[in-house]
Amino acid sequence: MRNYNKKILVVGFLITSVLMACKKDFPVDEDGLLVTTRAECYVSNFELLGADFVTVRTKAATIDTTAQTVKVEVQFGTDLKNLYPQFTLVTDAKLDPKIIGKVDFSDLANPKTYTVVSGNRQVKKPYQVLITVQPR
Repeated sequence: MRNYNKKILVVGFLITSVLMACKKDFPVDEDGLLVTTRAECYVSNFELLGADFVTVRTKAATIDTTAQTVKVEVQFGTDLKNLYPQFTLVTDAKLDPKIIGKVDFSDLANPKTYTVVSGNRQVKKPYQVLITVQPR
């Protein structure tokens, strides 16, 4: 019986050793996101929702990846203090600061800036969100 237990222990140890040797260490960042080799870094789409989670845009946002701006016109009467921006980014990129709730865009003279960080975390591009209100 003792030899049988030893064999089970040795086999278990070997299996564990093989599994640990085959495990690849994938680097992750401080947010627990996978760090990849991708250096692309841009915004591909933008949505702006009101407090009722319905779009407040009058038309599609204009995204300029060269000037690194997002221009969006909102409906007249929109509550600019309670908006929910939604960015679509290139694969593996992330946004800084993270959007965790409503955002106050009421100071139109000082646009909000969000930084897009590439998948390899080496390239960082700040994008300004420029909001205009639809005329009456």
